[in-house]
Amino acid sequence: MTRPTSQRVGEGGPAEDGRTDEGATATSDKSLGELVSTLTSDLSLLVHQEITLAKVEITRDAKAAGKSAAMFGGAGFTGVFALLFLSIAAAFAFGSFTTLGVGFLIVGAIYLVLAAVLGLIGKKKMSQVGKPEKTIETVKDDIAWAKNPTSAP
Repeated sequence: MTRPTSQRVGEGGPAEDGRTDEGATATSDKSLGELVSTLTSDLSLLVHQEITLAKVEITRDAKAAGKSAAMFGGAGFTGVFALLFLSIAAAFAFGSFTTLGVGFLIVGAIYLVLAAVLGLIGKKKMSQVGKPEKTIETVKDDIAWAKNPTSAP
């Protein structure tokens, strides 16, 4: 079969095997080097997107962890005051009139209750800090796709 001289390859005319150029797939036009380059570029983009997602989730969780740490710090600071007042109350109880010592014991007990409340709030906030679930889910999808790239996750 001879090709007419007025048509060149790529102008939509029939090829040597009878196919037209419009019917050829885009991947058959690419060389192996181009396909590897595209794969490398796509993989790089995917890794960058996963890292960005992980940063967003970890930043959010770090803020919650910071608030929890502040509550634990508040509990510790208040605990120091409780120890101070309980120590002073005990000293006054032994050396002074009983009502003054009882007054210091009440103040110390109030600080102990406040330290317990702050500690419980900090513990509750800390339990809300979780793992980056979206990142884990998308990485699992990426691994599944990498094992079988022709199917959708």
